[in-house]
Amino acid sequence: MSKHIAIVGAGPGGYVAAIRAAQLGARVTVIESHALGGVCLNWGCIPSKALLSVVALGDKVKQSADMGLLVHGPVSYDLAKMVARKNKVVAALVKGIATLFKAWNIEQVQGRGSLRDRQTVTVAAADGASRDIQADAIVIATGSCWPNLPQFPIDGQQVLTSQHLLDQERIPTSLLIVGGGVEGCEFASLYSSLGTAVTIIEAMPRVLPLEDADISSMMERELTKRGVTVMTGKTVERFERASAHITVHLNDGTQVAAEKVLVSVGRGLNSAGIGLEQVGVQTGRRGEILVNHRMETTVPGIYAIGDVVGTVMLAHVASAQGKVAVENIMGHEAAVRYDVIPAGIFTLPEIGRVGVTEQQARERTQASGQNPDNSVTVGRFRYAGVGKAQATGETTGLFKVIAELPSGKILGVHIIGAHAADLVHEAAMAMQVGATVTQMAEMIHAHPTLAEGLMEAAEDVQGKAIHQANRKDVQRPHVIVS
Repeated sequence: MSKHIAIVGAGPGGYVAAIRAAQLGARVTVIESHALGGVCLNWGCIPSKALLSVVALGDKVKQSADMGLLVHGPVSYDLAKMVARKNKVVAALVKGIATLFKAWNIEQVQGRGSLRDRQTVTVAAADGASRDIQADAIVIATGSCWPNLPQFPIDGQQVLTSQHLLDQERIPTSLLIVGGGVEGCEFASLYSSLGTAVTIIEAMPRVLPLEDADISSMMERELTKRGVTVMTGKTVERFERASAHITVHLNDGTQVAAEKVLVSVGRGLNSAGIGLEQVGVQTGRRGEILVNHRMETTVPGIYAIGDVVGTVMLAHVASAQGKVAVENIMGHEAAVRYDVIPAGIFTLPEIGRVGVTEQQARERTQASGQNPDNSVTVGRFRYAGVGKAQATGETTGLFKVIAELPSGKILGVHIIGAHAADLVHEAAMAMQVGATVTQMAEMIHAHPTLAEGLMEAAEDVQGKAIHQANRKDVQRPHVIVS
């Protein structure tokens, strides 16, 4: 007899888990209180990229005269039409998930799910009705939310979350972004392109503080070129509202006024009020659900995946965790490899990364008692040296490869530039299968492609990049060819 799996949440973790479970022969019920696809599809990843794709096209049009394409009149944007198109894209993808559910005979129940006991989920519908769903195993995929912080009084009119900002149909004259992380920099790229005067306030010394220092430095320069004012090492003390604008008071006494404010300071975990305490599921200090390598909680038969477990809060990680959870439920052995997770940041230009930063590599080496200068090496290659980048006018960017000495093991790859989020997957595959930096450099890359820049960066680890002048006074380390 097939197992019945109940999944609470239909975001990129829950809906993928549901389909994989059905593929493995399980009977599946999915409980969702909002929309299929969760935050990522409806109010995050896909909507923001739909809007960013328009301004990226606008950037190309602005360059067209230099390339011989004559477009009469200035580039302008109709934000209402952009939002309408975004909504169509989202609706089509949501419908696609519903079609897949139907094809795999997955039951979808609308309502808010909470644990009643180890094998029962109680679903509260919007109309007040209640229903109990019993299952052999339960997967919690409730995700994360915009934090409700008292120092950032979000009202949806002047002080906004990214969800609010994705549905604006009028271009604001000015926008202050509190937080220079991934979300903040993406929206800075978007709205500065639309003509909004954008200011970023970041508490850390640099924007994108979790990224490699070379990448975040280049991103800050590119934002500045777009007219974005970047203020790092500063925090918000208080807000002062007026009818037409809002004034933000910073810790150094500076005041910044803007028509709109985007609060982009992290996310809260949706673990409260879903019955975890009632059945004994343990959580950490942030509210994250504690799981083992099988994605099983402290209660046998109850699993958790995605943002709510607080490991790596990315949509594709949630999907991978969902597959692992149901594979284990169905009797297979599976685990997530957290050391090789590619990620994309859809700023203008894009960023792609996998593995550790140069700073992390050096700190880990030092912590193990080794000299980082003898154990870590770096290769770099600029987009301007790539033939295709010159041909397409996409010369802004950098490829960076971090390797271990003397083994040549690839520790991290960071790319900023056109199509970076796609290009980084070659590096992720190399790391997944254990290829060395020498093997990456020796793999023949098609010409002309942007991926040649990754090959050249790998060659530069030993000072062998063909299209890069090498300083003879710089001694390159030796990498053992495996």
